[in-house]
Amino acid sequence: MMFLVLMASILIAGVTIYQYREQSKEYNQDRLERKEAQIKESVNLTIRKTSFERITEKLHLIFKDEIFEIAEIQNVNFSIYDLEGELIIDSHPLLNKTSVTTCLDAIVLQKLKTSDNQRYVEEVSHIEKISNEEKIFRSSYTFIKDLKFRDIGILKLEYVEDTSFEDKELPEFLLRLGLVYIVMFIIAIVLAYFTSKYITRSLQTISDKLNKTDLSIRNPKILIDNPSEEIGRLVDAYNGMIDELEQSAVKLAKSEREQAWREMAKQVAHEIKNPLTPMRLSVQSFERKFNPNDPDIKEKLTEYSKTLIQQIDTMSSIASAFSNFAQMPAQQNETLNVVKIVKLAVDIFNESYIHFIAEEESIVAKLDRTQLVRVVTNLVKNAMQALPEVENPKVLVTVASDGDFVKISVADNGVGIADEFKDKIFEPKFTTKTSGMGLGLGMVKNIVETYKGNITFTSQPQKGTVFVVRFPKENN
Repeated sequence: MMFLVLMASILIAGVTIYQYREQSKEYNQDRLERKEAQIKESVNLTIRKTSFERITEKLHLIFKDEIFEIAEIQNVNFSIYDLEGELIIDSHPLLNKTSVTTCLDAIVLQKLKTSDNQRYVEEVSHIEKISNEEKIFRSSYTFIKDLKFRDIGILKLEYVEDTSFEDKELPEFLLRLGLVYIVMFIIAIVLAYFTSKYITRSLQTISDKLNKTDLSIRNPKILIDNPSEEIGRLVDAYNGMIDELEQSAVKLAKSEREQAWREMAKQVAHEIKNPLTPMRLSVQSFERKFNPNDPDIKEKLTEYSKTLIQQIDTMSSIASAFSNFAQMPAQQNETLNVVKIVKLAVDIFNESYIHFIAEEESIVAKLDRTQLVRVVTNLVKNAMQALPEVENPKVLVTVASDGDFVKISVADNGVGIADEFKDKIFEPKFTTKTSGMGLGLGMVKNIVETYKGNITFTSQPQKGTVFVVRFPKENN
């Protein structure tokens, strides 16, 4: 809008200047022709009334007095030349005699003689400064004829152009036009500002909604009162996309759950098959070697029974681990002294290399006691399992305040976690151990995120690992 208003003002100003100049040119041209016709009529009248012989040599006598009378009546100066271009007489005052041309230019004579209507006009003969003002002169040349239409002299009419049209009216008009366009420009700025505000307000709402779009939650639709047609289409497209995303998210979540359970079932089946194989072999061996009369039958029966019981216990632990992971922790918030609960969880372990440090005697938070103990024991167990090959094993459990959070750290100097395993460490079925289902850290992460906390870790191979859990002190 600013550009269009500016370009329109420039174009109109240019057209106005051009139009004024054309009108001024036509006005002066018409005025020159009228003056010329009037002077010629007066000259012809003098020629008809004179008593002198109508020849070139007598022109100075014919117009001796009449030339000044004609110039005064017509209010214009003119000169009379012979056919060779020599000055005969002129009407200029004595003060302006120096500006009178005493001999016409050969080019003027040539053009005058070759002109069809025996008339020639110099568009701009010269520019003179009079009283610090520039005045533009035009000169008109025509032949003076006798009664028989024979050429006896040359009439030169000097006409001063009237430039008041351009010098006064044009600047005044441009000034008024400029003021009008300044007002229009200001109005255009105000309109553009409010129009852009109206448009960008809707676009800002759409932008904010797009930035907040999250596939993991139900996204609200955009509601705008009286939107423009284009904005309305954009809002409808966004709302339609939200509906499609919601449907896709539901399908994806269902597919991921099904895939997760399939993978979990495969893992459980694999873990159950491991103890079933030695159980089958034990039973087959017992069947082949069973002899009621064998004096060592009781010892062998006891050995076979221990083998079966050991494998059954393994299967039971697998079932318990799967059950604990599948059960979502219920939020039974209670006001706890986290330092005390964590210390009780650590005291379950009898290993001398496990140490507990708390920066404060009491850090109060709203958490579930059972789930907190489960988080600590799982992290300590993982730390212990990383220490078999370490000469001086050490596990350090610390509790401290971290702003609005309570921070629990479990550090060890074990084998660490290789870089290729760090992205998979919290996956439910992932484990680097030769036994177990790898559900411990997945369950810990599940509990922590349920209570709006977070769990992170840092690890260096052969140097150790540090797990850090942060729980908000207030769970709303």
